[in-house]
Amino acid sequence: MTAPLAGRDFLKLLDFSADEIIYLMDLSAELKAKKKAGEPHRYHEGKNIVLLFEKTSTRTRCAFEMGGMDLGMGVTYLDPGASQMGKKESIEDTARVLSRMYDGIEYRGFEQEKVETLAEYSDVPVWNGLTTEAHPTQIIADMLTIREHLGELKGLNVSFFGDAQNNVANSLMVACAKLGVNFTACGPKQQMPDSVLVETCQHIAELSGATINLTEDPEEGARGANVIYTDIWVSMGEPDSIWEERIGLLEPYRVTEELMALAEPDAIFMHCLPSFHDTKTTVGAEIAEKFGIQEMEVANSVFEGPQSVVFDEAENRMHTIKAVMHATLMDKE
Repeated sequence: MTAPLAGRDFLKLLDFSADEIIYLMDLSAELKAKKKAGEPHRYHEGKNIVLLFEKTSTRTRCAFEMGGMDLGMGVTYLDPGASQMGKKESIEDTARVLSRMYDGIEYRGFEQEKVETLAEYSDVPVWNGLTTEAHPTQIIADMLTIREHLGELKGLNVSFFGDAQNNVANSLMVACAKLGVNFTACGPKQQMPDSVLVETCQHIAELSGATINLTEDPEEGARGANVIYTDIWVSMGEPDSIWEERIGLLEPYRVTEELMALAEPDAIFMHCLPSFHDTKTTVGAEIAEKFGIQEMEVANSVFEGPQSVVFDEAENRMHTIKAVMHATLMDKE
């Protein structure tokens, strides 16, 4: 097997070509098929990886741990209080220490600069499990999920609703631009993507035949969409004090059955999770009591409805993260 990404870091999708992103999707599908068939694929027996988490997670942690074990590797998880990185030991020194002990390093946390520094000072591949600016592993899973449900990606229309300047929206816009998928950010002007990133993606999209659009009109954003995507309104690490402001800004962008009806008949609904679609969580119940709303970024009827593919999407995190690790840990030829 060729190893086109052997030894590479996986930090942001701007670093990868369309062909490389498709390669990762194809590899994900191959590994998913092996998993479903019960076919062992312990390609990296004897290797070890470490997961550095400054932000907790369900899907990212489980995907890296299960993916690593499926590939035959040992996995060490360091939670937000288990590492001295940035406290008693610099990021640079942490990278040099861990790369002497492990074959790969995952980081999930805050500024993109941190994972970039880890990669600069590490001698082994570094993978971005999430930063404030980017969430590349999520988007490989998203694109695989879209392809599984709708087929050919090129020419599809993907609309992101709500906080369109967050890490998921940023990375989704980049992937769409590279793969020839038309992308629309639909939200208030205060929550639109960074203008420099928008301009970069527009230049990429010109080459792939895609379009990048920004709109404050929910009906315009939904009309003709093949995929409607949303995310929570306040990201991990942001202060609780901004909930009232965000609810005021983003309530018009809640994904409802009425919005879904404006999309294409076979359109799918996507969400990277977790989601506040009811009051069955502590946060959801607190928001309902304080602000009087039972649903936030998506109506429960949409989340639980027939167009929702959110749990296919969640499962694909494991297969695509496994592909990223496998591709970058292969021996160079």
